Amino acid sequence: MPSTIVVGGFFGDEGKGKIIAYLAKHDKPEVVARGGVGPNAGHTVEVEGKKYALRMVPSGFVYESARLLIGAGVLVDPEVFKREVSSFGLRGRVGVDWRCGIIEAKHIEEDRKDADLKGKIGTTGTGCGPANAARALRKARQAKDVKELEEFLCDVPREINEVLDHGKGVLVEGTQGFGISLLYGTYPFVTSKDTSASQMAADVGIGPTRVDEVVVVFKSFPTRVGEGPFETQMSEDKAAELHIEEYGTVTGRKRRIGQWDGKMAAYSAMINGATMVALSGVDRLDPSCRGVKKYEELSNEVKEFVAKVEQDTRVPVKLISTGPEISEIVDLRG
Repeated sequence: MPSTIVVGGFFGDEGKGKIIAYLAKHDKPEVVARGGVGPNAGHTVEVEGKKYALRMVPSGFVYESARLLIGAGVLVDPEVFKREVSSFGLRGRVGVDWRCGIIEAKHIEEDRKDADLKGKIGTTGTGCGPANAARALRKARQAKDVKELEEFLCDVPREINEVLDHGKGVLVEGTQGFGISLLYGTYPFVTSKDTSASQMAADVGIGPTRVDEVVVVFKSFPTRVGEGPFETQMSEDKAAELHIEEYGTVTGRKRRIGQWDGKMAAYSAMINGATMVALSGVDRLDPSCRGVKKYEELSNEVKEFVAKVEQDTRVPVKLISTGPEISEIVDLRG
């Protein structure tokens, strides 16, 4: 079984949680590990009519046999983490790398009070920016310094690489999206670190030669929460005509809606080294495709759109999400 990294191709909110949950359930990896920034990223998963919103724990928790890990590159808010572990009954399944940076109350306070971050950039107010700044200045606490995390501490890279040595599968969850990468996004309207597949590999301690698949998730209608450039953004009236209204998982802020951006998708696929594309929201493109699980049953409009995505990105579309439930998917991986 391969090691697979899943990342967002636009500005976040592409439906990564759904894709990750599907891959976890379907491919049955030994380990599901989370990279990314921290609790400023929310993943929503819908399984058998139940919705789960997660900010710290991997979305792949829905596959009950998987070991769940939070990589060293991730910032941990102990309160958010403990709440999710308790809510989802994950004690004994989840591990936190001892080197994770810790978000403290002062970081959250600073994040919410900083006029530039709050007003100009549109921060989530979860303390991630100040915590990453403290980390860069070598002033941050690590998970090993927090007594309440003691039972969860582990060496994530060692665990993951040993699993790969035994030929078993690893699924790595990225967070946010390419468009808000600190390095490649619409700076300064970005998050506090890189969000590309390369960064996710580093976050969990996988060397580049050990990555087999990179799945980049694109949304048929890209969305963006908060401030910053959005070249293909449509008017609210146009979005209302299409019956598209969405809100951010973490902040509850209304998402801005845009048209497909082939140029951005191509650049994102290139830098992420995509081996396949997962496409979400085709049921918004054509509601008649809601819940479809076979390619032949997709409408011509959706099939033509899939062909355009492949032409723009020069990467095959292998997963097509036709609804929020994890079973509502067309899997073309063979």
